[in-house]
Amino acid sequence: MEKMEGFVSARPEVLLDLHTTHSVNFLGLNQNMGFWNDSNYGKGVIIGVIDTGIFPDHPSFSDDGMPPPPAKWKGKCEFDVTKCNNKLIGVRYFESSQIDPWDELGHGTHTASTAAGRLVPGANIFGNANGTAAGVAPLAHLAIYKACSSFVCTLSNFLAAMDMAIEDGVDVLSISAGRLELNLYEDYIALGAYSAMEKGIFVSCSAGNSGPTSFTVSNGAPWILTVGASTIDRKIKATAVLGNNQEFDGQSAFQPSEFPPTQLPLVYPGSNASDILAEYCYPSSLNNTNVTGKIVLCQFGITDRIDKGRAVKAAGGAAMILMNSRSLDNTTLADAHVLPVTHVSYVDGLKIQEYINSTTTPTATIVFKGTIIGDDHAPVVAGFSSRGPSYASRGILKPDIIGPGVNILAAWHTSLENKTNTNSTFNMISGTSMSCPHLSGVAALLKSVHPDWSPAAIKSAIMTTADVLNLGSNLIEDETDLPADVFATGAGHVNPSKANDPGLIYDIEPSDYLPYLCGLNYTNRQVMMFLQRKVNCSEITSILESQLNYPSFSIQIRSNSEALVYSRTVTNVGQANSTYRVEIDSPQGLDVKVEPATLVFSEVKQKLSYQVTFTPLATRPSTIYNQGSLRWISEKHIVRSPIVVRFSFF
Repeated sequence: MEKMEGFVSARPEVLLDLHTTHSVNFLGLNQNMGFWNDSNYGKGVIIGVIDTGIFPDHPSFSDDGMPPPPAKWKGKCEFDVTKCNNKLIGVRYFESSQIDPWDELGHGTHTASTAAGRLVPGANIFGNANGTAAGVAPLAHLAIYKACSSFVCTLSNFLAAMDMAIEDGVDVLSISAGRLELNLYEDYIALGAYSAMEKGIFVSCSAGNSGPTSFTVSNGAPWILTVGASTIDRKIKATAVLGNNQEFDGQSAFQPSEFPPTQLPLVYPGSNASDILAEYCYPSSLNNTNVTGKIVLCQFGITDRIDKGRAVKAAGGAAMILMNSRSLDNTTLADAHVLPVTHVSYVDGLKIQEYINSTTTPTATIVFKGTIIGDDHAPVVAGFSSRGPSYASRGILKPDIIGPGVNILAAWHTSLENKTNTNSTFNMISGTSMSCPHLSGVAALLKSVHPDWSPAAIKSAIMTTADVLNLGSNLIEDETDLPADVFATGAGHVNPSKANDPGLIYDIEPSDYLPYLCGLNYTNRQVMMFLQRKVNCSEITSILESQLNYPSFSIQIRSNSEALVYSRTVTNVGQANSTYRVEIDSPQGLDVKVEPATLVFSEVKQKLSYQVTFTPLATRPSTIYNQGSLRWISEKHIVRSPIVVRFSFF
């Protein structure tokens, strides 16, 4: 194949992992007012979703009042044509083992409706989280590309789907899947996204669900918006009440009204030290513990959360308390369980274990308290959200942004049913798969208002206006209740209304990425994989990663005598005759100076450049990584760029 004309590259087939609505209101989007109204709800923008397919008959995909797609649209409907409409304008499938693009898992239906589902009154899950479901861009068109037949996706199908979406004419690509790669040229989502970016298509990808471990972030190319997950201020509360009157709040979407408030025997299979799987309520392990009629304490991990409940129910258990693993700690999930359950934190789980060990007759019950809105701690970084730094390019801070990804209610491919015989065509699931389409929808809203903005301009607007404070304090991490670092939050939590008016943007032309790629010391052939044409890096003036005109700074100091100088160029998209002054929050161990310290814009779309000098201080920093920020401030705008520095001589 290498000898054939037109050959670029080949690699073995691999599998990609899927990164599994009050949320729009939590983002400040409200009907008939503000940014939602100003953006016309994303009208005229086409969002392409590459996922597990679609359930087209769901009311979230109704086209009542929707205009036809733009004239540029070239896609097709590989359903029965009656399944597509002015909302669902195109559906294709690339899974050779399937005969149609129907969604068999729900993942694709959920992500598509999160990005651009219509307003559907009366949405709920088993009577909880009642309200009107809505995608972030409810008047945007949807184009669906089925590349997955299960919770993995083949690389070849994914690349075919990306190529087709580009050819069809989408404006935004939403990709809730990926895998960790050590080099960008090995990351075929990055390669496909590069081609999309060259065509002016904005690409939003999930960061992955391998947090809180460092270096786990995927989809880390600088031309991709990499999205981490955060909580919203809604909980579906279920409280474990122990026999000693201790109470521990958790969550569950299934809240049966007939569950008795009386105390039941409480058992922990993990007390059986001879069976290492017993603490996880592994089905075979429950054969060694009498759980009939009892509430069973189970540890998070090894098996699926809902499958644990199925195992407990099959063994005769009355209910389950699911305790988190140490790594997730406080991130509790409201799942559609098959029996009464509450999902509690790791620390609370340990306290429940202590109680079980303190008495010969431990008892408990679960009190279901329904939907609670108003958690002042939110947004909080989800424990599962993958963390940076990026293996593939440490000079680019990843993730870029966080958005709602915990307990998200959206459309489902089938009706949920449990023993109460209540049905729901919506489901509540969690993951960066859910945060990604939120940002895809935000990008569609921005594209609707600013059709001339490039993908880099939209990304810059989202990042430089992100929220970094909640109730006057730094955003926190759910697994520690401590301030979150930039490898968890990126630039911060998305604020759509502010992104619509960022003041300044950091723009990047497609040609600007060539010096960046050559600067990664890739071979000409490796760089050619991105550009799809011959490249000679020896003829290119390469740049360091951190020199790319990115809205954040990620730098490495190799010695205490080394000073680094980087430049940035900003474009005025605010008002003419605007003056910005710089404010710097220097990372520990570093002196940061900006020249000039004032930027004066006489015109809209005017570009001005500045230089930043990073000089290590004589005082040795106490940690390897330190963070700060750089802010350009005018009378109306604050344009913030996070800074992270790694002291490699530490």
